[in-house]
Amino acid sequence: MHVIVRDNNVDQALRVLKKKMQREGIFREMKLRRNYEKPSEQRVREKAEAVRRHRKLLRKRMEREGFLVRPFAPATKARLTSGLFC
Repeated sequence: MHVIVRDNNVDQALRVLKKKMQREGIFREMKLRRNYEKPSEQRVREKAEAVRRHRKLLRKRMEREGFLVRPFAPATKARLTSGLFC
């Protein structure tokens, strides 16, 4: 992975590099590899991640088809006094 530094702007290049690393999942992998993870723990974690991804996909599909309506945020005092709920 490489990043081009233009006009001696290192800050911009660092932001681009961090964004690329985030997209690739490098930060997440570094966090996982800090400590040893037993193979059984790894299987459990990966299974839980798969279940989460599947539930999220089903939820999005149900919303798209109109079966689920996204809940609104609870009315706050600021919104009540701004005239939105009057």
